[in-house]
Amino acid sequence: MLKTPIGELEAIDSLPIQPNEPYRIGIDDKLTFLVSTNDGAKILDGMTQAGGGQSNQMQRGIQFSVLLDSTVILPIIGKVKVAGLTVPQAESLLAQKFSKDYKDPFVKVTVANKRVIVFPGGNGAAQVINLENDNTTLMEVLAFAGGIPESGRASRIKIIRKVGGTRKVFLVDLSTIEGLQYTDLVVQSSDYIYVEPKPRLASAVLRETAPILSLISSALVVVSLLTLFN
Repeated sequence: MLKTPIGELEAIDSLPIQPNEPYRIGIDDKLTFLVSTNDGAKILDGMTQAGGGQSNQMQRGIQFSVLLDSTVILPIIGKVKVAGLTVPQAESLLAQKFSKDYKDPFVKVTVANKRVIVFPGGNGAAQVINLENDNTTLMEVLAFAGGIPESGRASRIKIIRKVGGTRKVFLVDLSTIEGLQYTDLVVQSSDYIYVEPKPRLASAVLRETAPILSLISSALVVVSLLTLFN
């Protein structure tokens, strides 16, 4: 699975430790919005109240999906195009929209479905890891997935990332001191992280030769029986 074709090399040095640009909202993203007036004064009031009531509900926010036309439909302001915007840009745009009906609106936007998929190597137990932190590192994601198993190769960890609309394969080596710089590599939403399994030459040879050995064994049994009865 996810083997690189013979003669094709993975990029290594071109993988940035920090993202070259901030995350941009995409279609089908799940966005949580928190909106308050007076530059967020009501949120601060709610934080000082035990029980909270309505203020606590306000702090949790409401979740909406980005539609195929790149918009999200919000109460009061209706359809707003947010796909392609960074989170700060979306917050600024929505604050401007809400300012027509509210005084000094404070808007907080969170992308709730940012995640990566980890294939830990050999055991087939792929995991979906939610990125609750924008600066989640490669080492943290591997730790969430249970670490690199004994059957995995720390020297060949592939990060399959969308770059310019197409996926590219980057090779990371965590088996050396030099490669430890990539432990702080910030993963991005929709990354695929694949830990290449160690080659199992003995099992592969046995799997390929088993049918032949079975035929030889059967032939020997037949010959032995014919010799015995003759």
